[in-house]
Order: sequence, then structure tokens, then C-alpha cells
Amino acid sequence: MESLIGLLIAPPLFGAALLLVGGRRLDRVGHWIGVVMAAASFAVAAVLFFDMLDRGGEERTLNQHLFSWVPVADFRADVGFHLDQLSMTFVLLITGVGSLIHLYSVGYMAHDERRRRFFGYLNLFLAAMLLLVLADNFLLLYVGWEGVGLASYLLIGFWQHKPSAATAAKKAFIVNRVGDVGLSIAILLMFTTFGSFAFDEVLPNATSTSEATLTGIGLMLLLAACGKSAQVPLQSWLGDAMEGPTPVSALIHAATMVTAGVYLITRSGAIFNAAPDAQTVVVTVGAVTLLFGAIVGCAKDDIKKALAGSTMSQIGYMMLAAGLGPIGYVFAIMHLVTHGFFKAGLFLGAGSVMHGMNDEVDMRRYGGLRKHMPVTFATFGLAYLAIIGFPYLSGFFSKDEIIYAGFAKGDTQGWVLGGVMLLGAALTAYYMTRIMLLTFFGEKRWQPDAHGHEPHPHESPATMTIPMIILAFGSVGAGFLFDLNESFVHWLEPVTGLAHGHSPVSHGEVSIAATAVMVVGVAGAWFQYGRRPVPVVAPAGRFLTRAARRDLLQDDFNHAALVTPGNYLTRGLVYVDHKLVDGVVNGTAAAFGGLSGRLRRVQNGFARSYAVSMFGGAAVLIAATLLMRAV
Repeated sequence: MESLIGLLIAPPLFGAALLLVGGRRLDRVGHWIGVVMAAASFAVAAVLFFDMLDRGGEERTLNQHLFSWVPVADFRADVGFHLDQLSMTFVLLITGVGSLIHLYSVGYMAHDERRRRFFGYLNLFLAAMLLLVLADNFLLLYVGWEGVGLASYLLIGFWQHKPSAATAAKKAFIVNRVGDVGLSIAILLMFTTFGSFAFDEVLPNATSTSEATLTGIGLMLLLAACGKSAQVPLQSWLGDAMEGPTPVSALIHAATMVTAGVYLITRSGAIFNAAPDAQTVVVTVGAVTLLFGAIVGCAKDDIKKALAGSTMSQIGYMMLAAGLGPIGYVFAIMHLVTHGFFKAGLFLGAGSVMHGMNDEVDMRRYGGLRKHMPVTFATFGLAYLAIIGFPYLSGFFSKDEIIYAGFAKGDTQGWVLGGVMLLGAALTAYYMTRIMLLTFFGEKRWQPDAHGHEPHPHESPATMTIPMIILAFGSVGAGFLFDLNESFVHWLEPVTGLAHGHSPVSHGEVSIAATAVMVVGVAGAWFQYGRRPVPVVAPAGRFLTRAARRDLLQDDFNHAALVTPGNYLTRGLVYVDHKLVDGVVNGTAAAFGGLSGRLRRVQNGFARSYAVSMFGGAAVLIAATLLMRAV
């Protein structure tokens, strides 16, 4: 079975190459080639998964070595794959949800002239993400990491004729490059410390080096994770990334890019377990981002940007859980998987709404769409119930486990983390109920567009609704299946480890508290948006509301803290370059030019002048000789 691991990456990689270089002759069938390649990868993943289920213990870990990539003296970098329970979980999520998004894109991008290229980029995205989670060493993981960054740049800026899309793509690319510097430094530290990049040489020996070194490596890995997973302080690109086509938003937010940071932290668990200070920073970043994203989501009127804030917040839950170490690794991944179902369903539902509303994204111009789009309403509604933690849906199981793990941290820190997560749960229920009410309930508020065309809401075609229906089943049942007899815990425990901690509250008390705050959040949104008419133009609001609409001033902060000082630094360096460096160079050139100009006057071409010069020179030499003899 080891030989099949490479076949996971081969179909989408081949599909990307074929669609991007095959030319216009593939325009009519290119989209179906992309779908088939994604589905083929999922089929291989299913075969490997069922084979893994038949194995026991350490036999579930498979390795495939392809070739030595860079063998130079003592330096050795290989291309090899590592498939265990953790990477298999990601592979199934990436290929399964990714295939559904490919199918959905057939209908969503039906009228786009560059649809073949779009599917080529989607296949490239899948191949890069699969390489990231299957790599058996950090250097090869870095290749997949950069591949995901490239594919996201191409997809976010796919409609580059829109200045906003081109700007958003550049912003995502640049912000992620900041995080990538952290990963590159971490890899260099690993090599100087352990002499290797391989997981099986770095991770088992993590406890053999100093805590300070491991803390440095952990913090650099966290910086990389913050970039890919849009965590504070590298979160500013995520909302702008909504300028890309909606299937891109679903792929980035549900199954691929934003999950990469959580995977990196969990895979590097041995390093963080031996560096408690780094773990504390991970927990802090997760907690801050959890509330940051939720507050932003509460104020956005753009349906996709409201969901983007939600993604930021939910990844914050996962990051916080991963920072708890063995207490939370399993539940971070469990929530990541359930989130993959309901968040993909929410984004695809948002795309379906936009499809029926002439690409309108302002929820204040929706209203009453449940009557016109019943399938979209039902599937979106089930995903909504899952994300707010409605009892016995997928989000209920995974989120409650993370909250309980937070309390299990113990002492004051446990109560603070538990309180932050419960507040986040209340805000989640509020902003998601707000989205439901503004979109599907109340009276219609849509108006003619700039060209005088009034929307005529209608249900999306089957290629779009079928993936939404399948994801709705996952939103409902995935958590229950994972929680049944703790099957998911037992599945991941051999890789991630598991510790129970000492929680001052029981599982039942956590569930009651989480359900109670969910009800409060739903009631608050209903009181504000369900009982009264919704104005088409949002009121000005108070300072916090205005700040949340501007992403809590994150761009303003980046501009003040980074862009403006950077501009002054650049201007200063340019001034020094012009006045000092160029001044020295140009001054030296001018001096030699002036000297040569004066010497050039001696060479006038007249024989009498040369004779006088020779006579004068001879006279000087004779005089000098006589003087030396006299002395």
C-alpha cells in the first residue's frame, strides 16, 4: 500500500499541468477533467483509509521514499511521504470536500470564459495541500506550504480585471510571506540543532535539546501558522480574500489553506510539549483571534466577509486547543474536520445566494429568500445549526470538547480560557443568527442594480445543490460519528497523544453552559434583527461597531505600525543612497574627470610644445642630479 501514497498527489498534479498547458482545445471539457482528477485522489484516499482500518497499532503508519532530493556531503533532503492517522484525516478532508467544491464550481463558473484555467488552479491547490500534509520532513512540507501560497494567490486574484481582487491577492501573498519567513527560520534551527529535517529524527529527539532552542523553533512555527491560518497578528488578508470566486473561499476556509497552520502545530506537537512558553503563546494567539474574528463577524453586512470572520474565530478555537498540548490536540483536529463540513456548506450556500441574486453580497439587500431558494435555505440552515453548537449536531460535540479541554487546563488559566470560549460561542450564535435572519427571513429588500436590473431569486442548478446537500449530512452527523465510543479520539491518540487534565467542571456542565450561551446569542440576534424591519443602509453605530466593520482597525494598525515607518525608512535609505553613496561615487568620478580634463590640455598636438616639454624635463633631471652630487 505504500506505493499508493504518491498516487494521492498525482491526479490533481497531472490535472493542473494538463489544464494549464493544454490550451483552448480543452475549454469544453476542462472543468470535468478537474473534477475527475480530484475525485480520483479521493478514491485513492478511501482505499488507503479502509486498508489502514484493517491494520493495528504501529502498522497503520506507512512511509514511501521516492528519491534523494539534495544529497550534498552531510546535508540530505529526501522526497518521501508519511501517512499516519493524522495525515490521513487531512487527506480525506482535502480530497473529499475538495471534490465537492470542484463539482460545485462546474455550475458556479459555468459562464466564465477562463473556467479551464480556474479548474487548473483548483487542482494545483489540492496537489500542494496534499504534499504539505503527506511530506515526511519539514523541508518538503515547506515546498507544499509555498505551493499552497502560490495557488491561493492565483485563485484569490483570478478575476484580476477587478482592482480589488488583484490587491487582495497581493495582500494575501505578502502577509503569508511574513509567516513563511518564520517557517524557514524554524527549519534552519532544526537542521543546526538536530542535523536533519525529517519528522522521525527531529520529533523523537525534541527533549534532547535545550528548552530555549525549542521555544525559538516553536515561536517560528507559530508565526508560520499565523500566516496560513489567519491568526492575530497576520489575519488581515482573510477578509479581503473574499474577492475571489466563492468556491475559492470555500476551499481556502474549509478544507485547505487555513487548516495548514493547525496541522503544523499538531504535527510538531513534540516540540511544543517540551516548550511550555511557546505553548502559552499559541493558546494566547488562539484566544485573542477567537474573539477578534467573532466580533468582526458580528458587524459585517457582506455575507462572505461575515463568514470570513467566522472562519478566523473557529480556527482560533482550534489553535487554542492545539496550544493546550495532549489535552487538546485530538479535539483541535476534530473541530477542524467538523468545521470543514459546515463551513464549506455555509460558503457554498452563500455562493448559491449570490448566484440567485445577481452576485449581490450585501445581506441588507436580501430578505425572505427561504421561499425562493428552499434547498439552499435547508442546507445553509443545517450548517448554521452545526456551527452554533446546536445539541447533537457536529459542532456541538467538537466545540464542547475544546471548551472542556480549556477548563481542564486548571487553576485561573482554565477558568479564563473556558470563559473566553463560552463568550466566543455566544458571539458565534449571534452573528450566525444575524446572517440567517438577514438572508432568509423578513421581507424582501432587494433593489435594482446600477444597470436597473432587479434580481429574480431562484434555486441553483443540481451541480451546485448536490454538494451542498452532501455537506449538510456531514454538518449533521459527523460529530456524532466522531464522538461515538470516542472513536475519533482512539483513532488519533497514537499520533497526537491524549491527556485528560483536571477540569473543575464536568462534561455535562460544559454542555449546559455552551447551550445556554448559544440560546442567549440567538435571542440577542432575534431581538435586534427578527422583531423589527431591517434598514437597507446600516446605521452608523457606536465606535466598536464602526471599528468592527473595518476589521477592528487591523489595516489601520498595519499601516501605522508597518507601512508608514517602512515608507520613512525607504525614503531615508534612498536619501542616503543619493546623497552619500552616489555622492561619493559621483564625486570621485567628477574629480578624476576634472583632473583628466586639465591633463588633456597638455596634449595639444604641436611639436614645439612637446620639444619645450622635453627640454624642460631634461633640465629638471640634470638639475636634480647635480644637486644630489653636491649634497
